[in-house]
Amino acid sequence: MGLFEKLTAKAKSSRQRIVLPEGTEPRTLIAAARIIAEGIADIILIGNPKEIMDKANELKLTNIEKATLVDPNDEKVLDKYAPLFFELRKSKGISMDDARKTAANPLYLGCLMIKNGDADGQVAGALNTTGNVLRAAFQVIKTKPGINVVSGAFVMVLPEGSAFGTNGLLIFADCAVIPDPTAPELAQIAVSAAQTARDIAGMEPRVAILSFSTKGSAKHEKVDKVIEATKIAKEMAPTLPLDGELQADAALVPSVGSSKAPNSDIAGKANVLVFPNLEVGNIAYKLVQRLGGVEAVGPVLQGLAAPVNDLSRGCSPDDIYKTIIITCNQAIGLKG
Repeated sequence: MGLFEKLTAKAKSSRQRIVLPEGTEPRTLIAAARIIAEGIADIILIGNPKEIMDKANELKLTNIEKATLVDPNDEKVLDKYAPLFFELRKSKGISMDDARKTAANPLYLGCLMIKNGDADGQVAGALNTTGNVLRAAFQVIKTKPGINVVSGAFVMVLPEGSAFGTNGLLIFADCAVIPDPTAPELAQIAVSAAQTARDIAGMEPRVAILSFSTKGSAKHEKVDKVIEATKIAKEMAPTLPLDGELQADAALVPSVGSSKAPNSDIAGKANVLVFPNLEVGNIAYKLVQRLGGVEAVGPVLQGLAAPVNDLSRGCSPDDIYKTIIITCNQAIGLKG
């Protein structure tokens, strides 16, 4: 059974309520119809109900009426959720009028539904920028306890028979969000990536924080950052199998790991690779994807108190479908 077959089965076994704030967007509706037809999740579409149904009929989607349709301009909806946003932001000087205006924004309304316990996760970005998707999540949902950064991980699905990772899966992070994390931020990325390994890849994480140095083979302030991040991460999660600083080959190849880091429990066995900055992580995942024939699933946003995932504006209905399934599994993991 492949990765998405496993994720789909898990989502079906514990149905989550997923908000799609771009409710009239055609690709989103096609993905939503597929999710509903397969019984994977309960879908909440935000938008003018008539416009949603007109677009669904135009697309010949016959089951969209099974979704919950939420009108962001309905006064009863705003009466319910605007006071929650006001309470969350009143220390910033927001007025109730401004809170109502913001609550009418579908990205914020979806997050408020999650915050209020009326939904479990959100998927957006087919129409909206990453900045707008994340801003709503930061202001309403916020981050997990002990975490103050949101990062992006990819699940790398290696070709069949690969000796690396666990069952052909590796986690790469951060490849999407934070350009140059500090040592404390890098430690948080490592801890978050371990949770992604559990929730999405279904594997027990073995985390390597990567560098161009292995256990003191080079001296540089960039190496010092990785050493400090490793120390902090171990303090944050004392039972998490984690080590650094490790070069990529020392992290992945048993013979190299035993030679370069003979006292490490992670060297040669890592299935979660944490890169020292976004430049390295983004380049690495794209090179592995294109040159190695590897499927890159993501980015999966990690670190939020409830799952909100961002789409590329060039996404396909299948991309949205898969992202909904990932979001379901993150929500299940947070409850577990």
